[in-house]
Amino acid sequence: MDLSAILRVAWVALTRNKMRSILTMLGIIIGVGAVIAMVGVGQGASKQMQARIASMGSNLLFVSAGSRQQGAVHVGWGATKTLVDGDVAAILRQVPTVSAAAGGSDTSKQVIYGDNNWGTNINGTDPSYFPIRDWTFDQGGPFTTQDVNQANDVAVLGATVVENLFPDGANPLGKEIRIANLPFTVVGTLVAKGQSGMGHDQDDEVYIPVTTLQKKITGQPWLQYISVSAISEPATDVAQQQITDLLRSRHRIRPDQPDDFAVRNMADIQQTADAAGSIMTILLGSIAGVSLLVGGIGIMNIMLVSVTERTREIGIRMAVGATESDVERQFLAEALVLALLGGAIGIVFGLLVSWLISALASWPVDVSTVSIVGAAAFSAAIGIFFGYYPAQKAAQLDPIEALRYE
Repeated sequence: MDLSAILRVAWVALTRNKMRSILTMLGIIIGVGAVIAMVGVGQGASKQMQARIASMGSNLLFVSAGSRQQGAVHVGWGATKTLVDGDVAAILRQVPTVSAAAGGSDTSKQVIYGDNNWGTNINGTDPSYFPIRDWTFDQGGPFTTQDVNQANDVAVLGATVVENLFPDGANPLGKEIRIANLPFTVVGTLVAKGQSGMGHDQDDEVYIPVTTLQKKITGQPWLQYISVSAISEPATDVAQQQITDLLRSRHRIRPDQPDDFAVRNMADIQQTADAAGSIMTILLGSIAGVSLLVGGIGIMNIMLVSVTERTREIGIRMAVGATESDVERQFLAEALVLALLGGAIGIVFGLLVSWLISALASWPVDVSTVSIVGAAAFSAAIGIFFGYYPAQKAAQLDPIEALRYE
């Protein structure tokens, strides 16, 4: 028998018991749909995490104040006061793999406009901070280097702050807000960026000149952080080491002493997020794949029942000239048709479930062609694997005993 004849006979055999065939395919349908949907959820979450980390800035290095020890007490990160403006200038001057750097400090304050107020983070920095972080302006622009030099009272607002201080949709540009009882003029607003990879709301910030923060609000002359942009992504590792060496030298840290600062590479965080996303996708796909195996067991069970029911039919076929290979191919084809048809319906089911998850739960879902093809191929492999034993059992029946079977 040729392939087309085998498939026709398989189709006829399966349609004799439509309900049984549908119930058998149900395991494959659910399994394929679950694999596609769960892998899509995993990939969507991974891409969202990557996008949030990327929103923190390209080629970004983050230098922060380090830890220190007070007697027997080891104080955590951010406790040292050794980062200063001179460190920023030295990094720009002496580290060739760095294209830009901006020092800064922050504090929490209540911001007031009219009858509205909002508790937020006040971030003191300089104008180069915004291009380093790849942040774009919705209205207006950044404060200037002159504003930093003169410690002017000007501010840039994040989207969350704008929403809470100007709920009526008024244009914030040129408006006067109050921070720590000081009047500040709004010179710009930023485009919304959402949460960072660490879950921090990047829009809940007010940016002012670092000198204004130091001289008029906190009274602290040191810096809490330095944001650095490397000349390229491959150069971030080299820049990290060069900055570490430079700051250790400037801070007169002996070889046997720990750093009083920390240099974090956003590329490392990106790689960690990629690895975590891949593990989550594999885990979700594996859990969903278990239902495919259950569907395969269902196919084997039904095919064994079918062999028992059609024992006399198998004997008649062998009596009129069918070989063991013909019988084996016939039953294997029936198992494969069940798996492939269930897989095709499962793909549609998986796409529908993915759409519902995205629409109703607002979860990011990214269904790739690879996951669809992989699920279809796996379902076909399941059909062949679990259909092989019943097909072999049918082929090995004794024709005489099969003809006698009632």
